Amino acid sequence: MAALKIHGIPKSRAVRVIWMAEELGIPYEIVPVTMADKAHKAPAYLAINPNGRLPAIEDGGFKMSESLAINLYLAKKHGRFYPSSLEDEARCWQWSHWTVFELDRQVNDWAAHDHVLPKEQRDPAKLKAALEVLSVPFGVLDGVLAKQQYLATPDAFSVADLNVASAMYRCINMDFGANRNLARWYKACWERPAAKKARDIRERS
Repeated sequence: MAALKIHGIPKSRAVRVIWMAEELGIPYEIVPVTMADKAHKAPAYLAINPNGRLPAIEDGGFKMSESLAINLYLAKKHGRFYPSSLEDEARCWQWSHWTVFELDRQVNDWAAHDHVLPKEQRDPAKLKAALEVLSVPFGVLDGVLAKQQYLATPDAFSVADLNVASAMYRCINMDFGANRNLARWYKACWERPAAKKARDIRERS
């Protein structure tokens, strides 16, 4: 089997695809593409992803971008972590789309003023505002997870869980407070061996 090429760097959203590849146990190659040196705007990369964003993949002759969609594709192609029923499949799409609009940017806004920016650039008011915004999607997740163990399929980890948990990467050391069901699910996702491997690759890069 030819190695999947993951264009990007582990400290980008490419870590989501790395996690999926590790879960699937498929060979992959990380092709370093960074924004710092404008490599994401180079003609060679734009031929793979005309949007010039990270990550993108080459799977044989197939090229694709958008990390959450890539994971849906890989899970379905390899027949693992992808539901068999139409309804559960739809829930995987639902949670992946939901993550883009309700969680992805919001987590980054919180993380910036919690631990990413230098201390002198962090704004307590913006941190508080970000937490208030996040309380809504966190409440949604906690409510769903109060009734079932995982998101798309009640008792089985799926690509839906991977996509949502990976978008919450920066919440690794976050106190979820009263959202105990969310905290339990999040810990279970990131304690998976493949998740630990992806996190280690990211932290060492």
